[in-house]
Amino acid sequence: MQKISQLKPQTQLQQTAEEPLLNIQQMQFWLDKAVAWGQADSPDTQKDTCLHLNRLRDFLQQLLIHVNSMSSTTETMKRLPFLGQFLGRLCWNPLVTADASGRKLLFQCLWELYSELPGNAVERKANQWIRKLFCQLATEEEEAAAQAFMKHMNVPPNEYHLQVLRKTVAMLQENIEKSCSSFGNMNQRCNCDSILATSEACVPLVSCPEAAPLIGALLQHPMSCVRATLSEDFLNALSSAYSSNCLSLEEQSVVSLWYHNLSSLEEAVLSLLKCATTNTTTLPQELEQQLTQSLLPEACAQHFSIFLVVNDILRSVLKQAEGNEPVKFLIQTFTRCLLQKLPLQQHQASVSLKAWFPQAPQRLLVPLLTLPSEMPQEAWKRHLIWLSSSLQKLAEEEDKEDEDGGSSRSSSLEGHHKVFEAWFLLVQCAHWVQVAVHLLASSGPEDSGPFLWLLTFFHHPTNRGHHRAQQLVRAKEAWEHLHSLFLVSAHPLPVERLQSLVSLLSPQPQQPSPPTLLILSLLVNFAVFTQQSLSRSTEILQTVVDGSGLVDEAASLLSSLELKLNGGSSFSGDANRVHHRIKALQNTVTHTHAASNPAENHHNTHALKPGVHRPPSDRFQVKDVL
Repeated sequence: MQKISQLKPQTQLQQTAEEPLLNIQQMQFWLDKAVAWGQADSPDTQKDTCLHLNRLRDFLQQLLIHVNSMSSTTETMKRLPFLGQFLGRLCWNPLVTADASGRKLLFQCLWELYSELPGNAVERKANQWIRKLFCQLATEEEEAAAQAFMKHMNVPPNEYHLQVLRKTVAMLQENIEKSCSSFGNMNQRCNCDSILATSEACVPLVSCPEAAPLIGALLQHPMSCVRATLSEDFLNALSSAYSSNCLSLEEQSVVSLWYHNLSSLEEAVLSLLKCATTNTTTLPQELEQQLTQSLLPEACAQHFSIFLVVNDILRSVLKQAEGNEPVKFLIQTFTRCLLQKLPLQQHQASVSLKAWFPQAPQRLLVPLLTLPSEMPQEAWKRHLIWLSSSLQKLAEEEDKEDEDGGSSRSSSLEGHHKVFEAWFLLVQCAHWVQVAVHLLASSGPEDSGPFLWLLTFFHHPTNRGHHRAQQLVRAKEAWEHLHSLFLVSAHPLPVERLQSLVSLLSPQPQQPSPPTLLILSLLVNFAVFTQQSLSRSTEILQTVVDGSGLVDEAASLLSSLELKLNGGSSFSGDANRVHHRIKALQNTVTHTHAASNPAENHHNTHALKPGVHRPPSDRFQVKDVL
């Protein structure tokens, strides 16, 4: 075999006077050795390789310093045209790569050769070669030299490759942690170039458990340098592996993945939406647990840019499905979890509320985002009257523009946008809606008007077909029936009022769909917060929900109310009494219904009483919305 030194004149290995001297004789010696060693397939060659490993490490250290002093890969290859072949031969020599220190120096030399932004064909070809070398060193199982080494050393193949992979991962991770740690020499190339190279080398390793520490280090590496970028192929491979449960990541790594990769964040949000809307048997407590486990509130609290993306997705879905209660409840729960975690992120304190909610009406931000627990209970009534008045003014402006015949289309669209954004913020901050419903259960006729309007607007924001006024009339009628029922203590119960409530909850021919959940929410809150006896409240609730076929919906509202109370939203001075009543009402409603409908309990279907029509389901498919 012709020696490398004989292929080109030695003058090409010389340096200029400005560069650190690299001993030409040493370079010639190691070039010859790399060729002679081949793939270490004979006992004599293996012995000679092992004898020279210490000296080889010293030479590689000198070579690394020399390469690091070059301004670019092109210049390095021009000065040392056989450097790539030399390093490649050493990398494929199993005895050389088995030495941790020597292998580390080899990889450092390769990192220095990698060009983050290749400027010519030489640098692009060098990048391809370096990536291939990284991948094959870590994953190739049939490499002939490695097989010869394993046979000679009596090492099982799996053990050999795992050890090589673990050591490689450890070295790469160490190099990442040192990136941008010092800039003592301004002429020295930034070590962060290796971040991109390492992430590209990790593409075939994303599902390997041994590579998890390296993947975590890459994702969590601070992006303090413009050179410390991650490969798009790497991020896409991670997103695919994580979504298919082929990859386990630490919580902070998941957050970092969403921060770097928009598609993975969108997939996480849509997955949560699908879970919330397709499984109609999911309890509110289970949905909150799923939301918390998804890490989305945590990620949004850490990076308000992530929150803006998540918020836009939720806004788009809600705009297409305004009446979908699971989506509304998910948005409410998400916002509540975010507001709980946000104070823990001190670095986000400087971000204004306007930046977090750029499209929301600014005058409503602070009043709605303020939690009921953050002000005295005696101020709730005045606060809610102001909120109702402000929202009503926006809605009336929109209605007036519609009545004017849309003379100014842009003005009409702007009005619709303002009302929707105000409603979206109200959905996010539905704690005030719950306070309004609670106060309706204890207020007189003089105070019910603003609270009923707010509740009607929450359930019917767009006023399609000018039905909001009719829904408000129905809500007032239902409230009057409930107010009378829960004030009366005489037996038997007024049958006509009970039947009127059942009728209000049922569809009528040629009439808009009834405000089912609005009236049912009033009924549940009356049963929980009224001063009426528990037995009387239970009888009223049970009679109405059985007659209307809304047992499951009532149970869900009770669970939701219990969840809000457990979350710190105090709507009563007697919390123990309220919790006791909720539990008793839940047990009565669900157990009585199960006992009277054993077939339904088995088949999970609803059996309605003759002549009673169940309101249409609010379910929808996420894929039909986006």
